[in-house]
Amino acid sequence: MEYFVAQGSVVRTIWGKADTVLFIFAGAAAEFALNKAVDWLYFTGRLPADPLARLFSTVEYARRIVYSRQADAERAIDTIAAIHGAVEAKRGMAIPAWAYRDVLYLLIDYSIRAFEVLERSLTAAEKEEVFDVFARVGRRMGIAEIPASYTAWLPARQQHLAADLAHSRFTTDLYQQYRKHLGPFRYWLLRHGQRLVVPAIVRGLLHLGGPSWVRPVVPVYRATQQLAVGRWMKNSILPPAYRAQILALDGEPECLSPTKPG
Repeated sequence: MEYFVAQGSVVRTIWGKADTVLFIFAGAAAEFALNKAVDWLYFTGRLPADPLARLFSTVEYARRIVYSRQADAERAIDTIAAIHGAVEAKRGMAIPAWAYRDVLYLLIDYSIRAFEVLERSLTAAEKEEVFDVFARVGRRMGIAEIPASYTAWLPARQQHLAADLAHSRFTTDLYQQYRKHLGPFRYWLLRHGQRLVVPAIVRGLLHLGGPSWVRPVVPVYRATQQLAVGRWMKNSILPPAYRAQILALDGEPECLSPTKPG
């Protein structure tokens, strides 16, 4: 039985743990807010109405591809391409190819960054695995100019960060929505988590500040996360409306039939 991502792949390890996925979520939330094509996410109205649900939809969609059989994953990728095509038709213009690449690139980057913050450094081969998975997603969607390897992707990622991000009125509005939906304390934690994983250019554009006090706490959390105190800490900081959904991120999705992404 062939899977889109090999069962022993580090990509499954990365996307099969709630803590790591939450840090990927935090990085994506930061970068989505700065992307010059974020107006496309505002066009449907779903992102500003409930940014947490929209971002969780993206995360869950990625997880379903990671754990699906080859044919199921390809059907899911084809579906998301068709959904984006329908949005383009409704707006009467095409989503820029660079914007599609930006989303792929942030998934690659934050998969690596989140795992390395919480677990360990990845080997060169493991980073290549992460790149390969999302590059295959992009190529299936018909996205042009995806680099051929992780090494070739590194300068492309830097070019995209330099060219495609800006602080705009959408940035301000999205962060207001994050605060509204998370509450002051969890919003504060989000920003500190973002400081741990985002690139320097993102940190600067969002005025996130320097090193976070959370960094020295991470090893302590890792050591206690399977104990009662660690579970209590996690339950305390998770938004109640999303607690069950977040805890379900530990392990493979229960249902591997892809749902319609946001």
